[in-house]
Formats: sequence, structure tokens, C-alpha cells
Amino acid sequence: MRIGIIGGGEIARLFLEHLARGELGEATVVALAGRTDASRGKPLAAKHRVPFAIGLDALLAARPEVVIEAASHDAVREYGEALLARGISFIVLSGGALCDDALRARLEGAAVKSKAVLYVPSGGIGGLDALKAACVAGVDHVEIAVTKPPAAWKDIAYVEALGVDLERLAGPTVLFEGTAREGVPHFPANVNIAAVLSMAGIGFDRTQLKVVADPALKLNTHYITIRGNSGTITLKFESVPFPDNPKTAMLAAYSALAAFKQFNSRVRYGT
Repeated sequence: MRIGIIGGGEIARLFLEHLARGELGEATVVALAGRTDASRGKPLAAKHRVPFAIGLDALLAARPEVVIEAASHDAVREYGEALLARGISFIVLSGGALCDDALRARLEGAAVKSKAVLYVPSGGIGGLDALKAACVAGVDHVEIAVTKPPAAWKDIAYVEALGVDLERLAGPTVLFEGTAREGVPHFPANVNIAAVLSMAGIGFDRTQLKVVADPALKLNTHYITIRGNSGTITLKFESVPFPDNPKTAMLAAYSALAAFKQFNSRVRYGT
């Protein structure tokens, strides 16, 4: 399989390392794409001896069969529809971008028309198989609390506008509480899991999101509650963050690897 990767962060690095060890089958990275020549993906590509591509046209010229987005909401908007329209499957890790109904409709439409696959992995949570099964029976309520150490919420415009001093929190502090529709756009690198939960379940407008900074935490800790006709599901995830990027849980990266491993599999267990 010919793979393209968008982004030069921890997830891209993890993919390249696993590929180099032969742990992802017969796959070849034909391009690692970045926005400019100054992208941090360029030295990563050089280290792993894969071609570095700047922009959509250069990525298309590499003729990938599947592209893994591991960059940003902007990357989903810039690359997604064009890739899917050309029959190139697209694995989206910045699922929060699909909170935009019009964008999601375009990507879904392009995938249906070209028969390419639009795939949004579970990311830093699980239980989506149970959620989808519960939705068939009927679900009334879905909520997720995304709680992380204060460092994970730094350099976010919405948090800075709140005037919260993340360095001096006395205890757990709620940064946002409302619908996923309202909250996801405020935290583009932190709450993509809430978007995936919404899309797998009862939608952005009915899924409730709470965002919390907790100075007592060392792990990114998420709580999910699902209530419906089939019963109540309560889930808790304590995820180790990447040391160099506390906004991203290691589980999210490994979720992408697991998604890729089963991409062409004829045998699947769970989701």
C-alpha cells in the first residue's frame, strides 16, 4: 500500500518508526506532506528517508492510495475532499474539523462517489462499538468529560480569553461546559475525541461536553456516560500523554496505527 502522511508531529513519527520495523505489513510511505519548506515534517522525512511534499499538488503527484491526516483541522479542510474525490482513502485524526456539517457532507459525498474510504479512528477513547449498538436500541443521553493537566490547555485562544491562570490552579477548573457543537471548535488539538463520540452516537448538538483543567492529574483522564433503552454505559480512560506534546494522548496515536492495520483486513473483531 502506498501511504501519504500529512503532519510532522508525534503521530507521524510513530507511524514511520513502526513502518521502518516492518510492523505495518507491506506498506510504503510515498510522501510526508507539510505546508512549507520550514515544516517540522521535513527533517522527520529526511530522517526516515521518505519524500517530503509541500502542499496538495505535490502529495497527489506521489500517487498515494491512502493518506493519514495527523496535522490539524485546517489540513482536513485543505486536503480531505480533494483526496477522496480522486479515490484516495483518507484517515482523519483531527476529527473535530468534521463538526462543520458542510465540510463533513462534502467529504462523505466525495467518499461515496469515488468509493474511497473516509475513516475516523476512535482516537484516545474506546467504547464506540458499544455506543453504536446502544444507538440502534435508542440512546437518550451521551456526555464526555475531557480532563487533563493544565499544561495541555496552554496556548489556546479560548482559554486565554477566559483569563484562567493555568500555572496557579487550586483544583479542578471547568473551562467549558455545553454541547460538543459549541465546545469542539474552541479546542482544536485537545477534544477531537468528543467529535468522534458525537459522530458515532447522537450527534454534536445532543452530545454534552465538559472540559476540565486539573492540576492533580498526570494522565489525560476522560469520563463517558451513555444512557438509553439498552441500559447505562460508564467508561473511564486514563491515558499517558506524549512527553513533548501533552495535548495528545499516546492512545490516540496507537488508535491510528490500529486503524491502519485493519484497513484492508477481511477479518475484524469489534471496531
